[in-house]
Amino acid sequence: MGSRMLFRAVIMGPPGSGKGTISERIVKLFALQHLSSGDLLRVNIQKKTEIGLVAKSYIDQGQLVPDDVITKLILQELNNMGSNHWLLDGFPRTVPQAKALDNVQQIDTVIDLNVPFETIRDRLTARWIHSSSGRVYNTEFNPPKVKGIDDLTGEPLIQREDDKPETVTKRLKAYEALTRPVLEYYRDKGVLKTFSGTETNKIWPHVQAFLLTKLPDVRKE
Repeated sequence: MGSRMLFRAVIMGPPGSGKGTISERIVKLFALQHLSSGDLLRVNIQKKTEIGLVAKSYIDQGQLVPDDVITKLILQELNNMGSNHWLLDGFPRTVPQAKALDNVQQIDTVIDLNVPFETIRDRLTARWIHSSSGRVYNTEFNPPKVKGIDDLTGEPLIQREDDKPETVTKRLKAYEALTRPVLEYYRDKGVLKTFSGTETNKIWPHVQAFLLTKLPDVRKE
């Protein structure tokens, strides 16, 4: 290991921006540990840890888990990870979270996936399901033979609440309102790197090339 610099990165992007796919590829290619706040929260809720129980009480009431609870959870986990390169996903979501993170860790790079809302809306609203069997169709990739009708039973397909255009639009607006100040905060610090595009496979080579300049020595063999 020697005294080389540890690489600390954050990845940001709205739901449906391809963040999960790009995170997976980064972790596969580079020796980075991936820490997702959503996954970490789920594990703690399942294990009924002290923080998990507190978080669950908010979620059960349909509320957002407060800043300080999430911050404590993440910082504790980063502390456990010790001297590894890492990629943080889903945190920080607010400026207070970003500041709390800065107090304990130096962030090198924030990868911002800038995908147009229309693209994401089309992507997320393309999903239709046959409720009794759970069969999933995607109007772009695997559409039903007859629009709106299940191939096997001929019954009508439905759209989940989460996949309805108005719900998706609401989620995207909420994401933007919450995270725009965080992006500005990192832009002011000079660590924000934005990758724009409509297709994950076209954005990825740019992210990869950028990380190769930052991480020449931690490529996985």
